[in-house]
Amino acid sequence: MSALDTTGITLHRQGSGPPLVLLHCLGVDRRFWDFARPLADTHTLISYDLPGHGTSAVPSGHYGIDDLSRQLAALFEQQRIARAHVAGISLGGLVAQHFCASRPDLVDRLVLIDTTPRYTNEMRAMWAERAATARDAGVGALVDGLLPIWFTPAAVAANGVAVQYVRAALQKTSGEGYALACEALAAADLRPLAENITAPTLVMCGDDDIPSFLDAARWLTAQIAGARLAWIKDARHASVLERPEQALALLRDFLA
Repeated sequence: MSALDTTGITLHRQGSGPPLVLLHCLGVDRRFWDFARPLADTHTLISYDLPGHGTSAVPSGHYGIDDLSRQLAALFEQQRIARAHVAGISLGGLVAQHFCASRPDLVDRLVLIDTTPRYTNEMRAMWAERAATARDAGVGALVDGLLPIWFTPAAVAANGVAVQYVRAALQKTSGEGYALACEALAAADLRPLAENITAPTLVMCGDDDIPSFLDAARWLTAQIAGARLAWIKDARHASVLERPEQALALLRDFLA
């Protein structure tokens, strides 16, 4: 395993008020959260590109979700962030789970979006296949298969701004960076940590996401004391991009 430091990681801030750290999903970059800009009127939005994504360097070797969590703690220290709300989707949601369970002193409120503590065995095998394809043919070779997982058929057909962004971001993502993240996801099992999450927690999930994510949303809500579950209607895995109005309303209410 390769420990991750903060070298080459740039934090972007917008707005004023209590800090809200936003952790994006696999294959895209911090601009995933552009839809959340309206929250900058009440919060300081903090985002960055995860390793191997966007402008952040590709790690030199394998890493785990725990390494991403420790990297985030180092960024808090480096940037003198005493406490923050933390929101993460999919890959970012796993990082947020680990971070909140291991560093409860740093987290005010937690938002987990379309994420899981552990992938099913079938999906773990899928991650190995995707990693191999990304290394051999590039992430662009995966785009046509990924878009119908991220978005409903109507959204893909409409080819709106969100779909265009995801397509372009995936095509630009480093094959090795994507593959290393796939392998970190395949190895992750955060189920024992759920009981250590003490921050007020909102679990959000698209109601048309794949069954294992629907199950994971229910599991996380049941295992994290006091957690609330909110379904984003008529949305798949990129629920907050597909239905930003619903997502913003839920976030505003929870973070108020």
